[in-house]
Amino acid sequence: MILIVSKIYSMIALVTHISLLTPSLNTMKITMSFLLPASSVAFSFHPSAGIRTAVHHRVFDDFWKSPGLMGRRDRRFIFSGNGSLQSSLRDDKANVVDDQNSPSSTVENTTTFAASEASSSSPPSPSSSWSSSSSSSAHRRKPEISQPPPDPSTFPSWSYEPRDFFRFEILYESKKSLARVGRIHTPHGVIDTPGYVAVATNAALKGVDFRDADSSNQQLIFCNTYHLLLQPGTDVVEGAGGLHKFINRPRGPLITDSGGFQVFSLAYGSVHEELSTGGELKRASASSKKSPYAHSSDSDSGPPVKVTEEGVVFRSYRDGRKIPLTPESTIRAQKSFGADIIIPLDELPPYHIDPKVLEDSVERTHRWEARSLMEHLKDVREQAIYCVIHGGLDRNLRKKSLEYLTSLPFDGYAIGGSLGKNGEELMELLEWMMPMMNEDGNGSDGSVNRREKPRHLLGIADEPSILGAVKNGIDTMDSCYPTRLSRHGTLLSREGKVHIKSGKYSRQFGVPIDSECGCSTCRNYDRAYLWHLFKAKEPLFMQLATIHNIHYMNDFMKQQRQLILDGKI
Repeated sequence: MILIVSKIYSMIALVTHISLLTPSLNTMKITMSFLLPASSVAFSFHPSAGIRTAVHHRVFDDFWKSPGLMGRRDRRFIFSGNGSLQSSLRDDKANVVDDQNSPSSTVENTTTFAASEASSSSPPSPSSSWSSSSSSSAHRRKPEISQPPPDPSTFPSWSYEPRDFFRFEILYESKKSLARVGRIHTPHGVIDTPGYVAVATNAALKGVDFRDADSSNQQLIFCNTYHLLLQPGTDVVEGAGGLHKFINRPRGPLITDSGGFQVFSLAYGSVHEELSTGGELKRASASSKKSPYAHSSDSDSGPPVKVTEEGVVFRSYRDGRKIPLTPESTIRAQKSFGADIIIPLDELPPYHIDPKVLEDSVERTHRWEARSLMEHLKDVREQAIYCVIHGGLDRNLRKKSLEYLTSLPFDGYAIGGSLGKNGEELMELLEWMMPMMNEDGNGSDGSVNRREKPRHLLGIADEPSILGAVKNGIDTMDSCYPTRLSRHGTLLSREGKVHIKSGKYSRQFGVPIDSECGCSTCRNYDRAYLWHLFKAKEPLFMQLATIHNIHYMNDFMKQQRQLILDGKI
């Protein structure tokens, strides 16, 4: 059967795909896809089922008619061999708005109707999020067409105005360095800066509850979207009234990430593993010769992470199911969680990477972050959103990323991506890059004052790194460093680390971990008892050790703030 489609509006690509899934002719599939500015048309021929035509059309409402509320609807059409046309209109949350079933005798009617429904006045807009169905997502997937990220002028003017619910107050700036003391005001409390951010991966700190953390002066806490998506799921958290109510921390600020860090860690393992193996950790797998860092693959087997312009697909470590993550879907998840600060989806390339691949990754990240921001602006909900500046150690890419992302109406700036293989490379990068954070940039209406927004260092908060980061103007830092140390028997003190498993502590009666520490552990227990708990593998040890290490970190940051005020940093 020959199908002729005429007068396709602004057709920009024609792709024909023929695949033979088995030796049997009955399973041959021929697909022709026409890509239009807001539509895709696919023709599939199955010998046993006849011709099946699918038109997937996306409509964007006028962005400027309702400031900050850019509605999106998806119109899906299925034209079957029996001459019936099935149509459904869904909003951006996949709710069915209407269903239509009408007879049709020509494919031309379907494509013409789809093209005519698009508004020529609608501004160019990023792709919307995927359906939760991985099979339908693969069916509608489009070839990647790299385009520049949207211009700052495409965002509404009101989005560049100060927020009344989120504000960064600079109290003092050092005359010796870029260090500064400030306060971040959020709907759930104040964050003193420079400040340490504890990591509660599954909305829980390892070994202690949030009351212990609050007693240790912990202000901002980081929760991971990737883990919360898998367990308990957005519906459970949203049903509880958001994360603050779910974890019973009504007066403590929270920050959530996009889930991208954990997703891309599936490809290369932890940062430490990737660095120590030269990027060959997962590639050396005997079961597969494919790179784990794949783009646009449709195979069900192979790499654990598949990257397209639309987003990423990964397999759940809990049950193996495929889960799509897009810039839009991660923002909607974080809206359900209700954290005070949220993070856009970004691609995290490894340290060992080809320069051209890194450049493509940075460009893709810019488009993803712009899409995340657009999704956020539809329904701000008194949440702030930080961009994530990328570029690895490539200074040209870092500068390009900094200049573009700070020109958009983000509420704060996070430093992410590969930050070096050691502390020396991290400090070299910060010393070169952070002075640009005090310079004015270019926004939609001219100058953007980067200095007035908070800066966060993602995933690094050991003591040596904190000292260098504070000096270079970083305001907050997150890391599981102190809680991980406590689980393995290492306690922090002003005199250095205490490795409590050592037998030399077995008879240090009456000696606290740190004589200057005011935490409940140091007030009530000595090193000898903690040595016993660790050697006996008592769960109580982890609780007491974690309480101390979190308290120590917040004392350490308080000390840094005072040193800045005293003119010593």
